[in-house]
Amino acid sequence: MKIKRVVIHADGASLGNPGPAAIGATIKDEQGRLITTISQGIGRTTNNQAEYRAVIAALEKAIELGAKQVDIKLDSQLVVRQINGQYRVKNAALKPLYQRVKHLQSLLGGFTITHIPRQQNTEADNLAHMALK
Repeated sequence: MKIKRVVIHADGASLGNPGPAAIGATIKDEQGRLITTISQGIGRTTNNQAEYRAVIAALEKAIELGAKQVDIKLDSQLVVRQINGQYRVKNAALKPLYQRVKHLQSLLGGFTITHIPRQQNTEADNLAHMALK
């Protein structure tokens, strides 16, 4: 299946921060039709690392599907502002994750990442929390 533009809602969750962590994401076409979901445990990590890992997994899947334009919606203001260049990435553990996102972004024709309130990200949040159980 080749899709040109996708909308991704992604979320990471960590119990204990650091603690057991998981990621969740939905990938939908421009009309809002669900293409696929991601829901998986990622071991022990922090919430911010889980947020980045959710973005990375969703971007990798979108690229695999042939997407050229990706619009990501995320409820982590820190991660959104770092990826958009508004904040520097100071945490050493986040730097390689940030670099991976920037590499994946370079493979796309278009890319946006937008902060949304948590209540607008319930599908991705539920997928992440399902994987924690």
